[in-house]
Amino acid sequence: NSIGLANVGVDAFCNEKLPYLNKLKTNVIVNIAGTALDDYRETLDIIESSNGNHIGYEINISCPNVKEGGMEFGVSCEMTEKLTKTLRLLTDKLLIMKLSPNVSDISSIAKAAENGGADMISAINTVVGMGINIYTKKPKVHTIFGGLSGPAIKPVGIANVYKIFKSVNIPIIGLGGIAKAEDIIEYILAGADLVQIGTLNYKYPDIGITILDRLEQLCIKLGIKDLSGLKGQIRLD
Repeated sequence: NSIGLANVGVDAFCNEKLPYLNKLKTNVIVNIAGTALDDYRETLDIIESSNGNHIGYEINISCPNVKEGGMEFGVSCEMTEKLTKTLRLLTDKLLIMKLSPNVSDISSIAKAAENGGADMISAINTVVGMGINIYTKKPKVHTIFGGLSGPAIKPVGIANVYKIFKSVNIPIIGLGGIAKAEDIIEYILAGADLVQIGTLNYKYPDIGITILDRLEQLCIKLGIKDLSGLKGQIRLD
């Protein structure tokens, strides 16, 4: 996919979206992206000054940093820690750093986020992918490279969650390819505290409720009384 991060902008978000979100009887987390450190800082500062009831922010650091020649914030420990520290000073709400799998050592990036003051780690974002139309010989997406998501990346997500679990002491949100109740248990066994469902929401907007029902049934079948007790309990013997 190559849908980008199109949105109405932070001012319109605060004026038009937040009043609606404030009425929802659920916890809301706001996702923030940018192409320079000042983008993140300014955006978070504006939202902080609004009357939002949201409980925190998920910071997408898989964006190209224009001041570093297009390098993603999330591929550098130094940049990740600096960004996290900067944003930590601006809010007392939950600060969740969303990491990219397109790095050589995601454990070090996660540790840098923890050192910078992050409350949680969110992993993973999409995997870099590409497709070519064999009839036109042109890339299948205009941007040439796109983000591979959905069930195909679940093994990548689980592997990265496990790596992060072994290196940090803060909670982890696992995501990538979750399509059924069994996937959730896999992520928790790998070290996740919470999970997110992304791509499948496009096809099945009610998938969260559907999976929850199936998860309850699966827990009964497996004799699981407390999912949190499964965290990181993968057997390696």
